[in-house]
Amino acid sequence: MSRLKWVLLTEIYGRLNAELVQSLLNAYAIDVKLFQEAAGGNFAYPTYVGEFAKVQLFVPYNKFNEAKDIFENYQNGSMENSAS
Repeated sequence: MSRLKWVLLTEIYGRLNAELVQSLLNAYAIDVKLFQEAAGGNFAYPTYVGEFAKVQLFVPYNKFNEAKDIFENYQNGSMENSAS
């Protein structure tokens, strides 16, 4: 059984913005894993200022191109009205 490989799609500042993009991609049946550094090692709460506000979005390798197209359309404001 092959392991699912995840690749970095983008880095977004702010957890709320990252979760918005995650929800968008989930609507297109694309899984998204969010990764955010925490200040102070085992700090329990994410930081929302500066470099620590950066959230990385990872998608499955085999969905990368589709996710990239959707994300670019979202950034450009050219999204279609329905998820496929």
